[in-house]
Amino acid sequence: MTNRILIITGDATDAKTLEDVLRKAKDGPFDIEWVTRLSDALERLRAGGIDAILVDMSLPDSRGIETFDQLFAAVPQTPILTLSAEEDEALAMEVVQRGSQGFLSKGHFGTYLVPQSLRNIIQRKLVEETLYIEKERAEITLNSISDAVIGTDMAGNVDYLNLAAETMTGWEKEEARGHPISEVMQIINGATLKAEPNPVELVLQQNKPMGLAAGTILIRRDGNKVAIEDSAAPIHDSNGQIRGAVIVFHDITAAKEMTLKMAHLAQHDFLTSLPNRVLLNDRIAQAIGLAERRDTTLAVLFLDLDNFKHINDSLGHAIGDKLLQSVAKRLVNCVRNSDTISRQGGDEFVILVSVEKHAEDASLTADKILNALAAPHFIDGHELHVTTSIGISVYPADAYNAEALIKNADTAMYQAKENGRNNYQFFKSDMNVRAVERQVIEAQLRQALERQEFVLHYQPKVNLDTGMITGAEALLRWIHPELGVMLPDRFVPIAEACGLIVPIGRWVLREACAQTKGWEDAGLKPGSVAVNISALEFSRKGFVEYVRDVLNETGLAPRCLQLEITETVLMRDAKFSTAVLQQLKNMGVQLAMDDFGTGYSSLSYLHQFPIDVLKIDQSFVQDIGSRNGNGIIVSTVIALGTSFKQQVVAEGVEEQMQLAFLKSRNCAEGQGYFFSRPLGAEQFAALLATGISAIVGH
Repeated sequence: MTNRILIITGDATDAKTLEDVLRKAKDGPFDIEWVTRLSDALERLRAGGIDAILVDMSLPDSRGIETFDQLFAAVPQTPILTLSAEEDEALAMEVVQRGSQGFLSKGHFGTYLVPQSLRNIIQRKLVEETLYIEKERAEITLNSISDAVIGTDMAGNVDYLNLAAETMTGWEKEEARGHPISEVMQIINGATLKAEPNPVELVLQQNKPMGLAAGTILIRRDGNKVAIEDSAAPIHDSNGQIRGAVIVFHDITAAKEMTLKMAHLAQHDFLTSLPNRVLLNDRIAQAIGLAERRDTTLAVLFLDLDNFKHINDSLGHAIGDKLLQSVAKRLVNCVRNSDTISRQGGDEFVILVSVEKHAEDASLTADKILNALAAPHFIDGHELHVTTSIGISVYPADAYNAEALIKNADTAMYQAKENGRNNYQFFKSDMNVRAVERQVIEAQLRQALERQEFVLHYQPKVNLDTGMITGAEALLRWIHPELGVMLPDRFVPIAEACGLIVPIGRWVLREACAQTKGWEDAGLKPGSVAVNISALEFSRKGFVEYVRDVLNETGLAPRCLQLEITETVLMRDAKFSTAVLQQLKNMGVQLAMDDFGTGYSSLSYLHQFPIDVLKIDQSFVQDIGSRNGNGIIVSTVIALGTSFKQQVVAEGVEEQMQLAFLKSRNCAEGQGYFFSRPLGAEQFAALLATGISAIVGH
């Protein structure tokens, strides 16, 4: 590579000597340009292309320090060597202090050291420029990341902070420089609130990476606290010797809050913040263990609001939700801190009461509840009256586990309703009113399949962006010969309890697939059909094979079948669930998690399960329209689905305002009465032909 050298001197002899030695040098090649005046040199330098400058400090138009200063100002990145007489050595040294790369003494220009020195300073300047660029690149990179980065020297004093570290600690880089890391980055234990040693100090002592302890809290310079996590590591030189340390950390406050919020949602009712069934069952199990050790007893109270449905239907879900919240507050005031109140869903509550002496003491709590709820509730200008029927079961007299205690209390509650409502009843073994009804329904269920009394209705799912029907959910109806149309909530629990849900579920799957294939053959575009799968079906051996057989027999493409399983079912045995879901996924079937958020939600398993669709439970969607409902749970589920690349379907859409909210949050699909009620097969076929896009503004 040829280097271009500019010689600036009024001495022709010096110029000729330098030109000769440079042209002959083995360290070359060099291209030489010579000017005699500073003004000519500055004009030449503006054109660029000069790799180094040799300048005499005594020129016809400039002398001394000013000569160098003007050159350096014009080309600060170009190496400059001064040509100095022996008597001007002091001046040459001063110029070096101001940025010159060195000086050459007159009378010695003809030696081989001149080209060698020139080559060295050019290469050194190139190395310096490369290092500068790398340093700038590293600086820009570190200031572009969200993680905080702090570097220290061997004494543990700060020598670097990136922008994120400045923001998180409250210290500016130049201000923090030279201060101990323990001062700039003060950390404490989140549990004990005691000071923690900074990992950097341990890194410098032990010369190995160290992680921040779990629960570490950073105390910012303004006193605010930030939860952080990450690690520190040593910095080594080219010889492998430790020369300092660097710590990288980031703010996990929001993540911790989300984790706590999701953990709370997993164990508490979203509307009242009372414990849900999962937490209640755990509390009852603990109370049973304690009562057994202490030879005491406990009681379970099952409450059902007597006329809540009428209020909810006539005044709407928003008023109904506020009434439930008001009831919950009164219940809390009726019990001790050691007792547990749980909302089971709808207008049902269960209360666990620890009884030290006599089980009948639970009646005192029941009386207090009846009196508290008898007072009117004033909600949004309405004076609402609601009473409750209470059933009470006792451990160990009535049952030995949580499930049986709740079941017996439920049975006793129905007896209280039979006795005129607004009263309480203790469970008695002869309370068989509901048991008889269950036996009758069970017997009739066994004949319903043979008599072809079941039908499927289909409720469309709609793309909220286009308004197009994307599929349907198949919903089971029992056309009872005496009672008329029966909805699933009346007979499915009984079918599940006696095992009939498996043959019924298989009929539903086959019928839904056959009907969808029939619509396709008729030239319609039904999209996918969603079928609810019960816990017994899902866990039954041969379930996957049966799904495959149905698809083969009906000719329906696997992608057109969507199986809906509740998160509660999936979480009963996560490992087993993952294996079954993966087999279905491999088959090409779509998988949906139904009623998401109402059971034991687990983000880790949500990511592990090969789920295609998250269905937001209608209770969360209806919360959007309530006075206190800001839709935060719906927004959170949509965000979760997006982050996990899952389709999100909102159930129970009933109002324009709910639709607008869902569309603003980029929810993919919706389902509910706003679009259409569940329809018979012929009615749904007609709907497919006409479409419903006009309803959603398309």
